[in-house]
Amino acid sequence: MTSTSVGVHATTRTHTANHLSDVIMSSIGDILTTLGISTSRFYKDWSQDFTAISNWIEEGTLKTVALECHRPDGTVKPVFDFDVTYAPGGVGDRKFTADNASLLKYMAKLERVPAGTTYRLVCSFNSTWHSDQVGWSPGSKASTSGLRIRTVGTLAGGPDATATTRIHS
Repeated sequence: MTSTSVGVHATTRTHTANHLSDVIMSSIGDILTTLGISTSRFYKDWSQDFTAISNWIEEGTLKTVALECHRPDGTVKPVFDFDVTYAPGGVGDRKFTADNASLLKYMAKLERVPAGTTYRLVCSFNSTWHSDQVGWSPGSKASTSGLRIRTVGTLAGGPDATATTRIHS
């Protein structure tokens, strides 16, 4: 009986990790397109980035995926934070959800960034330990001091974890 519930939990966490990773990555692609930032590198690296984010969610170590927009003048804005929170053991019969309506509504108000703007993905973690992932190395998030912050709300959820979005602009 115990091994069965552990197996179900592990499978559910894997499905949740894949679901949240897909919604986060898809949202990042939509944001880059809306802002007019080239997505060629993003889609070239999709598989490795998806795998890293999914693995970190599955192990419960990922805290935030940040999308930083680096402008040619050296400023960094906007910055999108995709925060992941965990509910160990699941939340009853909670279903997989995705609700990017609030994010899409906000994105419609975004101005394109200047030509030559690039992006960077930076992850932060709940603890000092997290697994190493191909294509990822330690880094620190750019300062968002002086930027206005807006909470967009829940982006996606599933048993064991939820992703929410904040925007610094």
